[in-house]
Amino acid sequence: MNGFCGSMSIFSSARYLITNDKYYLWHAIAFPVAGLMFDFFDGKVARWRKSSSLLGQELDSLADLISFGVAPALLAFTVGFRTLLDSIVLTGFICSGLARLARFNATVALVPKDTSGKAQYFEGLPIPSSLGIVSVIAYWTKKGWIEGGEGIPLGTTVLWGKPGESGEIHLLSFTFVAWAAAMVSKTLRVPKL
Repeated sequence: MNGFCGSMSIFSSARYLITNDKYYLWHAIAFPVAGLMFDFFDGKVARWRKSSSLLGQELDSLADLISFGVAPALLAFTVGFRTLLDSIVLTGFICSGLARLARFNATVALVPKDTSGKAQYFEGLPIPSSLGIVSVIAYWTKKGWIEGGEGIPLGTTVLWGKPGESGEIHLLSFTFVAWAAAMVSKTLRVPKL
């Protein structure tokens, strides 16, 4: 269901881009949150039933990539992060999420576990943390600070060339750069709740 929610967020973003109906934008924002609830409960149920498997672990990671990597990046594009450099940053954000999940799956056996078999910490920022970005986008949407409204806060800067050309980037795109770096960090340890 997590993967379903992420996919529905993606299609809701696309529908918003076609129709400009905020009904779809709010759905694009809500579906990753619903995905988090399913992501939380499927792990609990698997541990409770003692039925975790390699297939389940891989499916969980793929669903996480859709709901917490691709969907938030497309949501950012949808609300106005649309310059060439914005797109490169958002693609890097998705790829960092992919690398983070792959590393987690490859090294999960090495991470210290508690008595229930659950890892004690995350190495790097967990990808569901991207819901922090989704919540900021929800706030901007409510305030009208999106494309077609007042625009993304802080606007753009030109790193090279002229405004409107390939060197333009939204200043807040650097939030995605920092988030991506935190996801792939080998030194950042986030305690599991």
